[in-house]
Amino acid sequence: MALTADSKQHVEDVAEDVLAQFERTASAAKAKLGEAASLTTDVLAGVNTLTSGSTIQRLREIDSQNRASYELLSREPAIARVVVEDEEGERQTYYFCRGDQGMANLGVISYRAPIGRLASLPIGEEFRRPDGRELHVLERTQLRPAALPEGWDSRDTIVEAEAFGPITIESLRALLTKIAGEEVTEDILGQLLAEETVKANVIEGVRRSVITKMGLRDQPVLDQYQDEIFRLPLDKRLLILGPPGTGKTTTLIRRLGQKLDTAFLEEGEQRLVDSLGTTQGVAHSDSWLMFTPTELLKQYLKEAFAREGVPASDLRIRTWHDYRRELARNAFGVLRTATGGGTFVLKDGVRNLNAEALARPTEWYSDFDAWQRSVYVQESRDATVLLSQAASTEVRDLGSRLASILERASDGALASTFAALAAELPKVQALVSKLKEASDAKIKGVLNLQLNRNRAFLDELARFLDGLQQTQVTDTDEADDLDADEEEEAAAPRTGRAAALNAYMQAVRAQARSAAAKRTLSKTSRTGKIVEWLGDRTLTEADRAEVGASLLVQTSARRFTNPVKRYVDGIPKRYRTFRRQRQEGGAWYLKDGFEARDIHPLELDLVLLAILRAAGDLISRPNVLRDIDSPAWSSLQPFLGHFRNQILVDEATDFSPIQLACMGALAHPRLRSIFACGDFNQRLTTWGARSTDDLKWVFPDFDIKEIAVSYRQSKQLNELARAMIRAVGGTEQHVSLPAHVDSNGVAPALLEYAAGEDVVAWLADRIREIERFVGQLPSTAIFVNSEAEVAPVADALNTVLAEHNIQVIACREGQAVGQESNVRVFDVQHIKGLEFEAVFFVAIDRLAALHPELFDKYLYVGTTRAATYLGLTCEGAMPAAIESLRTHFGQDWRTPVAGTA
Repeated sequence: MALTADSKQHVEDVAEDVLAQFERTASAAKAKLGEAASLTTDVLAGVNTLTSGSTIQRLREIDSQNRASYELLSREPAIARVVVEDEEGERQTYYFCRGDQGMANLGVISYRAPIGRLASLPIGEEFRRPDGRELHVLERTQLRPAALPEGWDSRDTIVEAEAFGPITIESLRALLTKIAGEEVTEDILGQLLAEETVKANVIEGVRRSVITKMGLRDQPVLDQYQDEIFRLPLDKRLLILGPPGTGKTTTLIRRLGQKLDTAFLEEGEQRLVDSLGTTQGVAHSDSWLMFTPTELLKQYLKEAFAREGVPASDLRIRTWHDYRRELARNAFGVLRTATGGGTFVLKDGVRNLNAEALARPTEWYSDFDAWQRSVYVQESRDATVLLSQAASTEVRDLGSRLASILERASDGALASTFAALAAELPKVQALVSKLKEASDAKIKGVLNLQLNRNRAFLDELARFLDGLQQTQVTDTDEADDLDADEEEEAAAPRTGRAAALNAYMQAVRAQARSAAAKRTLSKTSRTGKIVEWLGDRTLTEADRAEVGASLLVQTSARRFTNPVKRYVDGIPKRYRTFRRQRQEGGAWYLKDGFEARDIHPLELDLVLLAILRAAGDLISRPNVLRDIDSPAWSSLQPFLGHFRNQILVDEATDFSPIQLACMGALAHPRLRSIFACGDFNQRLTTWGARSTDDLKWVFPDFDIKEIAVSYRQSKQLNELARAMIRAVGGTEQHVSLPAHVDSNGVAPALLEYAAGEDVVAWLADRIREIERFVGQLPSTAIFVNSEAEVAPVADALNTVLAEHNIQVIACREGQAVGQESNVRVFDVQHIKGLEFEAVFFVAIDRLAALHPELFDKYLYVGTTRAATYLGLTCEGAMPAAIESLRTHFGQDWRTPVAGTA
């Protein structure tokens, strides 16, 4: 473009200033890295090795953070330059860097700082500094530093000012070099060539970059609206909705980077974080979790975090599939383990849920949670009735006091009930201990009698136990009896005489309890078989009645020795009963076809949410958190280790409302900091969230922000995506392309009635065309309909493209391998969250047949992975569901679309 003489001179001045600033900043950062002194014990006057461990560790962490910041500044000295003017007409130039630490003495400030917002404000906007000064944005330059052998450069620099712009300068160094060359060139030909080079280096507007690398696009500076979102307070529940390519994930990552650094927190945020201290030894900078739907997307998120200087290990970025199992198996005892704990066996393929449960998950959860709360209160009330009817005055009085507390209880006020019960805990525990000591003495007296008669009795019982077939307990009454001794069973030995002793005590207790309750033990159960083997080597009938009555009192009283633990830990068992009852009534579950111990992943979400919310609701109360070391609340302590100061969710609409609520329940109850992003039109799961109502169920105060500027797609592909939403009845979105950007591309290409070698030949022709158009082979992906098709398609294309040295890689299970210039073939299920310059779908008509419920989602998500080039193939005709989109397609990149020139 032709700049005025003044504007041209101004751009030259900007270029000189920028490159000089790069050199000063990078040199200073390298000098800091080269300094021998660091923040270690050397800077301390005296070190007490017994007491200063945490101080030394903190100094080392600071030293490591400083070095990481200097490393980043040495590679990327700045990402933006902003010129402002205050009310008095005084001008000031700010440089902003990406990392958490700038160099204030050189005028370089972290973008995360409050004043970093200047880098995102358009020309003419006002900004009020913390000291009250009003700043007016006069000029803004977005920088992409590049260290070259001959010196620093900035590529594709975007410059805008009040008098001109925006303009894109391909190379600041080339701009200055060529201008200098004009002054000494004497021949006319040389002058003409120099002028043409300068002209090609400066482009009017903002040039769209070609995607040459597979991954998430790097956007060093957010736009004005994204920037406003990422700076919102830490204790917000935020959800960003928007179409593909709008920078949702980038905004999420940028926010986390800022909020992890306490130096950039507002005063109120800082006080809140300080009040939490460390949670189970985890500092605020490490107290976060991010959930993503797929392993592939997880890997690219880790790369994006690394660009922002945020360490993101596999412990921080998780798939819900893996984290759910970990919580259920290792933390909350929902899933069975080899050591004998847990209730259920997780089976992904079990078919036990009806359409009602899948369509209305929040109502399903509400039904269960209300039911299990009510059952817990009722079981507790039933226990007080038994205590109130006991022969002992002491027990009756205790039962009456407990009953009085429960009479005032309601399902929604369990915390106050637990607090009231806490006053009775010492009396309850003393009573249980006294009764247990007496009943155990009776049973051990009988055992000693047997040992006097036969010293090998325990050895014989041990051998019997070793040979005993482990039978699942299916009788509900017996399961209840066994639960009565759950505290003793937790550390029960499993072999030898100790195991035999434990088994004898448990079996005799169960027999006595059943007799007192006038019930019969199941003869097919493990306990029933042990009792049968023991025969008359147990309590006499009279002692059995006495001990049984005492054990029933103990069972009832034990419900109040640790009511919080019994409530939370009993949720899985109550779910088993709930499922059986609802199954009999035809609600939520299919009638048969699965075992009682099997649990579907979506059921597991339900159980986990009930557990997490139960614990979180209690811990959120200041008195509970304050007294969490007391006997009444100590069972909640393990949950503190699972809470994080920040929870983030990418592609939130792929998760069910129950799953999202589980993730939200992992946020520390005092902060409740959640940041999620997604797009309803990109939901690739049948159970995913379908509306804002689903999301508001998770958090009624979810602050939902919508962003609509798409930075990824060309004008043609953007129009196709909008038409696709209309064609399939998706959620209409008001998508706009960025201002001043040349978004024109080419029409998508369509091949019908083709399979096998014809498809491979067509794909190869299109790939070669793209390389000729772009001048290099950009990031390219081919999506097929199953994992079994990945390798054959890759192999066939490799054969055809071999003469042009284009390599095609089979990305099995979504794993990205090979060089950046490779063409990659993926199973369509792995397409979420990625972006490419070119995308091909193979046999979309077969995709429509294979996944009728999600075909429109797969097609929309796949289409919006492409920035410029999109190709679709069909074995037959274009699917009827998208026939209306035919007018958007040509046969190749050169064929004009109907109605266009």
